[in-house]
Amino acid sequence: MCPNPPAPATRPAPARRRILVVEDDEDAALFLKHVLEKRGRFDVTHTPDPAAALAMTAAAAEPWDLVITDLELPSMSGCELTGALRRLDPLLPVVLVTACEAAARGPASADAILIKPLRVDQLLATVTALIRAMRAADLPTAAAF
Repeated sequence: MCPNPPAPATRPAPARRRILVVEDDEDAALFLKHVLEKRGRFDVTHTPDPAAALAMTAAAAEPWDLVITDLELPSMSGCELTGALRRLDPLLPVVLVTACEAAARGPASADAILIKPLRVDQLLATVTALIRAMRAADLPTAAAF
């Protein structure tokens, strides 16, 4: 009788990217969470509260890879939240979502603005591009050696 061959070596799965969603509309938050987890394969944490988002960001052992926030939140605007997040982590990519097209044309401190209703393909493309750009910026250049 032949012995069983050893199981093939497996590589550990790459760490899933972490996204924080700050959205007070429960339906919109569930949509974002579902699309990002199922289609984008991201780990998503949701809070409706900007103050909680800031506390989680300050206390996180690992930084978020990206934050998605609604523009209109009850206790502070998405723009105010973006500024506060950037004081904690200046390189953190932030995406603002809004139902107000006029707001999207104004100056913004976010890396991208998406208009509701969100299109799945546009959401995933935007998130993926921003995370890739952030990761590329973290890589050392040849001049660093």
